[in-house]
Amino acid sequence: SQAAKMKLKHNINPVLLQFINFIVLVYSLITYIPWYILSGSKQAIAKAKRVKARPVNNKPGGAYRSVNSLHCLASVLYPGCDTLDKVFKYAKTKYKDKKLLGTREILKEEDEIQPSGKVFKKVILGKYTWLSYEDVYIKAVNFGNGLAVLGQQPKTNIAIFCETRAEWMIAAQACFMCNYQLVTLYATLGGPAIVHGLNETEVTTIITSKELMQTKLKEIVSQVPLLQHIITVDGKPTTWSEFPKGVIVHTMASVQAMGAKADTGNKQPSRPVPSDIAVIMYTSGSTGIPKGVMISHCNIIAGITGMAERIPNLGEKDIYIGYLPLAHVLELSAELVCLSHGCRIGYSSPQTLADQSSKIKKGSKGDVTTLKPTLMAAVPEIMDRIYKNVMNKVNEMTSFQRNLFILAYNYKMEQISKGYTTPLCDSLIFRKVRMLLGGKIRLLLCGGAPLSAATQRFMNICFCCPVGQGYGLTESAGAGTITEVWDYTTGRVGAPLVCCEIKLMNWEEGGYYNTDKPYPRGEILIGGQNVTVGYYKNEARTRKDFTVDENGQRWLHTGDIGEFHHDGCLKIIDRKKDLVKLQAGEYVSLGKVEAALKNLPLVDNICAYASSFHSYVIGFVVPNQKELAELARKKGFKGSWEEICNSPEMEKEVLKVLAEAAMAANLEKFEIPVKIRLSPDPWTPETGLVTDAFKLKRKELTAFYQMDIDRMYGKNVK
Repeated sequence: SQAAKMKLKHNINPVLLQFINFIVLVYSLITYIPWYILSGSKQAIAKAKRVKARPVNNKPGGAYRSVNSLHCLASVLYPGCDTLDKVFKYAKTKYKDKKLLGTREILKEEDEIQPSGKVFKKVILGKYTWLSYEDVYIKAVNFGNGLAVLGQQPKTNIAIFCETRAEWMIAAQACFMCNYQLVTLYATLGGPAIVHGLNETEVTTIITSKELMQTKLKEIVSQVPLLQHIITVDGKPTTWSEFPKGVIVHTMASVQAMGAKADTGNKQPSRPVPSDIAVIMYTSGSTGIPKGVMISHCNIIAGITGMAERIPNLGEKDIYIGYLPLAHVLELSAELVCLSHGCRIGYSSPQTLADQSSKIKKGSKGDVTTLKPTLMAAVPEIMDRIYKNVMNKVNEMTSFQRNLFILAYNYKMEQISKGYTTPLCDSLIFRKVRMLLGGKIRLLLCGGAPLSAATQRFMNICFCCPVGQGYGLTESAGAGTITEVWDYTTGRVGAPLVCCEIKLMNWEEGGYYNTDKPYPRGEILIGGQNVTVGYYKNEARTRKDFTVDENGQRWLHTGDIGEFHHDGCLKIIDRKKDLVKLQAGEYVSLGKVEAALKNLPLVDNICAYASSFHSYVIGFVVPNQKELAELARKKGFKGSWEEICNSPEMEKEVLKVLAEAAMAANLEKFEIPVKIRLSPDPWTPETGLVTDAFKLKRKELTAFYQMDIDRMYGKNVK
């Protein structure tokens, strides 16, 4: 079984193991009946096994809908709240003095010199200070009015290029109220991509931070001729002489002060209607220059309506930690779900998230320890990192501790696969690991890329909570599917949300048909109110990716390949863009190869590459420094980190490890990489080789490693 494959290996004496298994069996028998009666698990097991979605008709390729919205798709969160400004006003009235947005105060900043001579910035942070629903509402109203004083007109574009923080959400709410179209750009985008987004949307105002203004905007501001106003959210920036004439720098506080003084009594504010554009979200796409996705008020509301339905008992007791980029649809949707349900949102960043994070001074507390969130969203890259770090710590334990952890891990894996819980293991063995994320997490939301079964199961076991794995795109306002909390199966993304329906379309080239047995397969099409308006100033691409059927239903062609299981849950099995035909005619799914090898301790990241002009697969690998250094030591290879990575001898050793893992994962012989390049430098969004959600940018990776590709395919390299 899959659970057996994911179990950890121990080295316990067989006789002792038999005795331990007997004790566990006795314990299970004694505790089973009281647990079964008290925990309400009978209902949870029944819910996990029930059918979650059904096709609306019996025709092949018929759309699947959630059983909770078979006859009518959900599109509105609260009656009459059909635009985002109405949703916030409703929440403000209902939760008036409740805490909404929290930020940690910086007590001290200092430079820490590393042994290598590099200087790392470290911070000591204090408590969270909170703004109530009422506070945020007033700040947003004033900011919106202040922007009007600066000349911002309804239905015109305004850009935000800023890290995830409370001011981002306040600025967004101001734009939703005044019907300004918010253009979102990732803080990690490269210069040319930022220039493209700002010029294509013809913005005259950009909202940013002091740091981003100095590091990113300063260099490109002269290439954005229409820019008139820069608003910094965190106080007055230091001026610089090279600043172009005609551009005025304001602080957010000064614009809010203008808005508070402005006489808006006689003017009727221009409120949005559901079909108006709320956000133009630039995707840091895995191919080409970023595209601006036009998302309307009703698209976002339908999406968050569907998402909220999958989180049981969502409400005022919940605390969400916001640290992913708000310019990403996953984070924006998650925070809007929380804002509309009375939850608190505490802000963080990847550099200050945990006690061990790079900017937190040793001995002081990271954000999760201080905030103790109950809800958290993560991309698989972050979960994979936690998984590897914990497993490395387990390997460093004494033999007794390690075997105890492994026994508890394997026991809990068995119990979870049957739908049972393990309160004793949770409190005695996994409590310490759970504290890494604050100790109170009740649901982890995962999206942005596929999550491996091993990592998902690890998070379930060690953090003692369900992982809601979701599937959605910027083009579907982030909504598509999310697994139910009591569904502990791995490798699937759940049933369609109540706001949308999903159908599978035949893809002949890949050999996927919606008549396939036992599961219908094909390209995933998402339909519903959450399907967005299209791409900004790109009619040709909009016509290619979006279609409208005879009933007026709008459909998004995702390019992803899925299969529907008998209970109506979707599994992503391939991607059209990732399929390459080798010289001999075999099709290789690059994503499948990467998924099989990415979770090896030796591999931090991997990109498979294949060409139709050649008969074999090659790969670029970012190795784990600790694991590769240890392998080099065992093989007697001495040298610096760069020398180890550039060594043909070490490439061969890593290839052996990859080949073994590929065979164990049942990859075909032609799918196994034959040659690799070890990269000494990690791939981060800053390098431009991965997106903000850490998805591979294949085009950029190919260009970056072109000389290595030529070498591995035996071409003459000058």
